[in-house]
Amino acid sequence: MSSSLSAPRAPRAAISPLCLCLLAAIASSASAQTTLQPIVVSGSREPQPLERVTADVVVIDAERIRASTADSVEDLLRREAGLQLGRNGGPGKSSSTLIRGAASNSVVVLIDGVRIGSATLGQAQFEGISLAQIDRIEVLRGPGSSLYGADAVGGVVQIFTKRGKGAPSISANAAVGSYRSYEAGLGFSGGQRGFDYTVSLARDSSRGVSALKPGDQFGNYNPDRDGYQRDSALFKFGYTPIEGHRIGLSLNQSRLDSQYDASEFLASNGFNQDATPDFRGKLKNDVVSLDYRGVITPAWTTSAQIAHSNDDLLSGGTVKSRYRTKRDQLTWQNAWTPAAGQQLVFAFEHLLEKAQGEDYVADVKRNNNALVLGYTGQFGAHVLQADVRHDDNSVYGNNTTGRLGWSMEVAKNTRVRALAGNTFRAPSFNELYYPGYGVESLNAERGRSVEIGLNWRDAGSELAATVYRNRVRDLIAYESDPTPPNCPADPAYSFGCARNIGNARMQGATLSGSHRFGNLRIAATLDALDAQDTDAKTRLIRRAAHQESLSAEYDMGAWSFGAALLAVGERPEGNKRLGSYETLDLRARWRFAPQWQLEARLLNVTGRDYEPTRDYRALGRQAWVGVRFDGRGL
Repeated sequence: MSSSLSAPRAPRAAISPLCLCLLAAIASSASAQTTLQPIVVSGSREPQPLERVTADVVVIDAERIRASTADSVEDLLRREAGLQLGRNGGPGKSSSTLIRGAASNSVVVLIDGVRIGSATLGQAQFEGISLAQIDRIEVLRGPGSSLYGADAVGGVVQIFTKRGKGAPSISANAAVGSYRSYEAGLGFSGGQRGFDYTVSLARDSSRGVSALKPGDQFGNYNPDRDGYQRDSALFKFGYTPIEGHRIGLSLNQSRLDSQYDASEFLASNGFNQDATPDFRGKLKNDVVSLDYRGVITPAWTTSAQIAHSNDDLLSGGTVKSRYRTKRDQLTWQNAWTPAAGQQLVFAFEHLLEKAQGEDYVADVKRNNNALVLGYTGQFGAHVLQADVRHDDNSVYGNNTTGRLGWSMEVAKNTRVRALAGNTFRAPSFNELYYPGYGVESLNAERGRSVEIGLNWRDAGSELAATVYRNRVRDLIAYESDPTPPNCPADPAYSFGCARNIGNARMQGATLSGSHRFGNLRIAATLDALDAQDTDAKTRLIRRAAHQESLSAEYDMGAWSFGAALLAVGERPEGNKRLGSYETLDLRARWRFAPQWQLEARLLNVTGRDYEPTRDYRALGRQAWVGVRFDGRGL
């Protein structure tokens, strides 16, 4: 998990001065205008104006998703301050999304309130999620265990799918691109006489390039192309029998078939390394939920949800392995507003996780019951927020986490805030039970996080800055020394095991802002990160010391144009320093009829060849052209 490389040099990204100048210009343009604050859920589990949330929450709404040049959910997320991406190749390949330096297994991912991901790996696989069905994404950066339980060390990503409303409408899109790529989607939605409905189908595919570069460290390179195909579907229905009470049913499915490079060592081949088979990972994700939300009185709102999620991965070449996670989740939540600006939230959550793996001796499972109590109060210019959660787990025991936040309006539309909380990450099923690696006596990782921030927003601009520090102890990692007492005294552990091996410190600063100059909108982010293994005094792998982004959008009515520049600093991995890189994307759209538009994208304009992770390669220059139909109001 760490590298023996020395401390990072000072950032030298070419776009850093430009980003800083833009952010300074945004700050200097502050006005006294009043603007409606976005409503967010993830900061308190209940809808709240962003100004009443003391945590660091960013919203990626439908408009920003449509305007983005991102090729996937993970690529969309990486363009936000504080988020970094590692991916084993191009789109459709295994990825890891880090928030404030915390690994993917330290981030909770929800779809419409339902927890998803692999319990064997201990993380969500963003590559299996399509952008087609997403309405908006909320990202809580910072401690989230006191609201969402285990693993919310770096933060929480909550995805909200589309919900029908208004007159029936049809939407459709189709596009083709380089590397024999294509994407297509069809949707139908609306809401009438108390019913709302959404049906959405989508497919995207690419022939791709070889995921690995020649000469990789393990000899797994295969010159064949490693493409992917992803199919997704959303069926969502709701009924509102009386005003303020809605019953909803949702089914979200995705299927990913992705090729990759690896090797086999089979007895039939004399246990010699063979990298020639067609290795594929076939990932199936299903999320089904039944929910109710009702306004019992003007001061009391209750909601309940029963959900089931399934994560099924079949991977390999000649010989395949299958791992499956099933989750059953029950949530009951109440919000009481005794007075204006005061809210209490009480929630009970039950989660049953089951895992099946061909390498496990038997199926494994664990139960978790949790109680959550949260408070948000506004006192003039001040906002106080406090929440506490107690988890009782059948495997890793009792854990109580809390969080305390404060913010104050120091000027019109300008707030300062401070927040502190503790977190924990539960060992994954692989870390507990995988033969020859897992150890059932592992402790949960535990963290303490503090941050201070400044937020300003007016009708056309926003600016946010946060400085944070997160310390984590009892990190779980691979222990290469098999001798007791480090690993079990069993020949199966002759090469090592999973163990609580050390401590880490992740600290840094994020700065983001946007401003609209008439028809032109410009946005920029700066991310500085110091992620260290404090015992070994080395940088944590795959963490860039700095990352910057700069984007511009110009809307002329029938025509619109956009550009996005991303710069990522060097990263350590496996005693190697991966070089820094920059990518530039361009897009153009022409609305040639009220409901029709042509779209064009040119990604990685300069054809930059870089390693997203060690020995892996990203796509080169890629051109897309397509058409979109939006029949809202038909």
